[in-house]
Formats: sequence, C-alpha cells, structure tokens
Amino acid sequence: MAKIKKQYKVEKYNTLNEMRSNNMTLQELRFFSIYLSLINARNPETRLVRFDLLEFQRIMELSRVQAKDIKDTIDSLLCKIVHVPTQRGGFSAFQLFKRCKVDQDDDGIWFVEIDAHDDALPLMFEFKNKYFTYQLWNALRLKSANQVRMYELLKQYEKIGERKLPLEDLRLMLGIEPHEYPKWDRFRHRVLEACQEALAEYTDIKFTYEPIRKGIGKGTGRKITHVKFIIEKNENHTDKLSLENFINLQPETEIIDEYEDPLEQYEEYLKFYAEACDCEFSNLEMTVLFNCLTPIKDEFKRYHYLKGHYDNLNLEASKKKINNRFAYLKKMVRKELWP
Repeated sequence: MAKIKKQYKVEKYNTLNEMRSNNMTLQELRFFSIYLSLINARNPETRLVRFDLLEFQRIMELSRVQAKDIKDTIDSLLCKIVHVPTQRGGFSAFQLFKRCKVDQDDDGIWFVEIDAHDDALPLMFEFKNKYFTYQLWNALRLKSANQVRMYELLKQYEKIGERKLPLEDLRLMLGIEPHEYPKWDRFRHRVLEACQEALAEYTDIKFTYEPIRKGIGKGTGRKITHVKFIIEKNENHTDKLSLENFINLQPETEIIDEYEDPLEQYEEYLKFYAEACDCEFSNLEMTVLFNCLTPIKDEFKRYHYLKGHYDNLNLEASKKKINNRFAYLKKMVRKELWP
C-alpha cells in the first residue's frame, strides 16, 4: 500500500494522457493526479493507496459529509471509464479504479482506500518510455478541469516546445461538450485565454497559441481547424504548494454521524421537503426554499417541483463546479415561480 511521501511526482503514460476526457470533475482530476503521485510507477504493488477520511473529504471538497456523500463520490470515481484504441480501429473500455474501501483502522481512524483496475495497470505502471513527469503542485491550484487537462497536454510536449492539435480533438481532450462555446471567439476567451492565464500564474510552464485556418489565402473567414501551441518554461509561477498545505487550505469539513437521523435537524413541516433535497441543506435554508414554493398550493406538487430542480442541480454540478449549491437551487426555484 502506497504511503504519503515528501516528494510528489506524477509519472503519466502518454497513451493515458492522450485519451479523450472521461468527464472527470476538477476534484476527480486532482484526485487522480494525487493518486498517480503516491504510487511508484515502477512497482504495481503500490497500486493500493490509503487516505485519512478527512484528507479525502478535503481533496474532494466535500464540506458537509454524511455516509451518502462519500458513497456518491466513491461511486463517481469507480465509474470513470477509459477507452484504449486497438490496432484495427476498435477500442477497449474499462474502469480506472476497481475497488474502494471506507473503514476504520485498529485505532478507530476512518480511512479511504482505493485500488486501480487490473485492466488499467499497464496505463499506470511499468511503462519504460513514452511518458512525462511533473510535480504534483502544478495541478493543485488550477481552478477548472480544462485547466488541469491543458496543463497535462502541453507539459507532455514541453521538451519539444510546441504542439499542434486539431480543434475538435482539443475540445474533446479538454472535456468541452459540443454545445459549450461553439463559436471560436467564446472558446478562445473562456477556455484558451483562461488556461493561458492560469498556467502562467500557477504552473511551471506557460504558452502562447495561434489558430490555423483551413484553405489557402489570407482571408479571416476561413474555418479554424487546428491550434498551435508554443510551450515555454515558466519561472514566474506562484509559490509551490505541497499536498499537505493544499489539504489544510481546504474548508473544514462537518462530519455527521453515519447513524444520526438527518431529518432530526428540521422543523416538522420541513422534513417532507428536506427529503427531496437529500437533507443537504440546513433547517434555515430549507425554510427559505419552502417560502419560495408558496405559489404552489398542493404539497405533493411542491415536493416534486423541488425534487426536479434538485436533480437538475446535481446534473449541472456534474458538469461544472457550483460554489454555493443552496443559492443556485434557490435561484432555479424562484425563476419560474417568482418572475
């Protein structure tokens, strides 16, 4: 079992890095980088990595934790699939991780243990060439999943100094959905320029880029098909951040007894509606939500209306980071009922 060490170096196989995004959130990408930094890529016996539960909670940015929250996060990690192309044009699909265990050790300390999937071992261990390395601190301060992916895609080519990617491939590798930023100007501003600024501030590389247009001549109306990146070493980044300091910088986690009935915190009339939100919000927050629902007279219609918007909140949260889930849900609820 891998243990925490002082030097955190990520060794990543090029084949694994070149794969299209598997819709990992920022927290999941960070976790995967941390996992890779804790194993020894030359020794598959280090495939099992253990975290204290508090460390895991802070890495995954879980601010209020019940057993259900841990299960949902673990389930999401275990569902991450990679697709490895075969020589004849097909592909092989499998999970990155095969097993996760949440339990107490002999001293009563809760921990999370995670193990790589057998089929994924060749992507994580014993590769002799065609890989690159980086210090973990580069991935810890980046603010979005596409920033982490951009860093890794360019870091792989740092020694060459440039990389040219088809625009569609770049979007897929960064995890940008087809409906997101379909226009070049939006993609350039919201993704490329944001990544450029973040990497220059927080990582050991920086880049410039230029769009490459299809066809001949100099007209600006031609379609952009590729993006060329020029990669340079960056000496002006923010101070390096250790894994321990990163964990300590995360907000403190409220741990709720697994056996405590979460409904006990609510006023009696709120319990029915709190269940629609998986008891995520406080009694005061549920009071505010309840008041937002007053235009709906039937209590069952209120419940299903709130449950539907809560499900939409979780769907949106799977695509992007939502800093204040309560405020986001309240806005969703009020938008239709209080025009």
